[in-house]
Amino acid sequence: MNTDRRTFVKSVMGASLGTLGIPALHTLAQGTSTLPHPDKSGIDHIVVVMMENRSFDHLFGWMPGADGVSGKNLSYRDKSNVAHAPYWLASDYTGCGHPDPDHSYGSDRVAYNNGAMDGFLRAGKNDIYSIGYYTEGDIPFYAALAQTYMTCDRWFASILGPTFPNRMFLWAAQTDRLGDEINLSSLPTIFDRLSQAGVSHRYYFNNVPYLALWGLKYVFSTSLFSNFLSDAASGNLPAVSFVDPTYTVLDDGTGNDDHPHADIRNGDAFLYKVFNALATGKKWANTVLMVLFDEWGGFFEHVPPPRVVAPNGVDTDLKDGKVLLGFRIPAVIASPFTFGMGFNSNLYDHTAALKLIEWRWAIKKPLTARDDASSEINNPAASFNFHSPVATVPALPKASPVFALPCFGGGIFSSSAINEGASQQSMSGKPNEFATLANSPMTRQFMAHPHLQAEDSAR
Repeated sequence: MNTDRRTFVKSVMGASLGTLGIPALHTLAQGTSTLPHPDKSGIDHIVVVMMENRSFDHLFGWMPGADGVSGKNLSYRDKSNVAHAPYWLASDYTGCGHPDPDHSYGSDRVAYNNGAMDGFLRAGKNDIYSIGYYTEGDIPFYAALAQTYMTCDRWFASILGPTFPNRMFLWAAQTDRLGDEINLSSLPTIFDRLSQAGVSHRYYFNNVPYLALWGLKYVFSTSLFSNFLSDAASGNLPAVSFVDPTYTVLDDGTGNDDHPHADIRNGDAFLYKVFNALATGKKWANTVLMVLFDEWGGFFEHVPPPRVVAPNGVDTDLKDGKVLLGFRIPAVIASPFTFGMGFNSNLYDHTAALKLIEWRWAIKKPLTARDDASSEINNPAASFNFHSPVATVPALPKASPVFALPCFGGGIFSSSAINEGASQQSMSGKPNEFATLANSPMTRQFMAHPHLQAEDSAR
């Protein structure tokens, strides 16, 4: 076990690992252990938070013991065949003045380059921002959370494609689109399965409801994020909660979802708020918090994704009935059942969250072949510590929101743009996927529904 990690956990808990009966931090091997009966597991609440557009190497490549970038001599050639090494983004918390790294279905395959994983500077209009990274001090809360609980260094996005298809997988174990099209979806979701099983569930959102892509189907299962905070505090959370951050609709500094060009310090503060609400609430001893990122956002990665079973025929990049997963994302599972568990190197994608939910509430019918119990994707519960969970709340660093300067016009108000000049200010100028969704008729209808109007009035 890494000495620095042991020292860290001792410090945040204020007691030795031995006296608390906590297992040593380690890297979990591939495979599964015997699971308890779901009703005897001690899990009563599962909360899934999905952030935006960051890769494992970009946020967690520094972590001791992880399969990150430490000790690796990585280099990426641009379109002019000039080699560049990954670099620390230091005090540039937004990337203003750089283009949002391209992570469209076609450009992703340029970055992938048949498994060479060396095309990030040749994808779309990417510049060196796409091979930048952050370190522990840049995201103090999330870094501490990752080192205190379970970090998954083989959690891949569900498809080698952009935001909406990957978020579709979290809900439906498949996608009906390869891009960020604003089309009504008819895919069945985990909420349908939970409703059929009589299991309570709720979707909490901030500014843009992703579930509007299903029209009004789930409007009565939707609440504002402020209600998540009060429900967590009072112990009234449903069995399953999906929680979304404030999406970066405009580069105006208000987003806390980590989507460029949001300030990552505000993403850290949002995750702190979610964790603190759960950990100081009445049901932390029986709660599992999963922090995921929808996809890697075009940022560099050195681990090529594997191929796994295709849930449908939408992704036509098929080989022997299998499709590529997306690149790795920085996933953390925080709960009394994962305290001190270190790195989990089992294979996961977003449907692993569905597998955990389906196992816990004995939902026998999977949504697709991807979340089926027999597929290659593992159930995280198989790596949990059900024998001696630790509900003591660690004293993790507090993260507070910061005032983020807007990045309008390619970052003309940002320090990086001022320092680097106009050559680094190339941005598409097109609205991003959540700006388009926010202004769509289906979202306007969703937000105007009396159920949400009443919730808004009650705040």
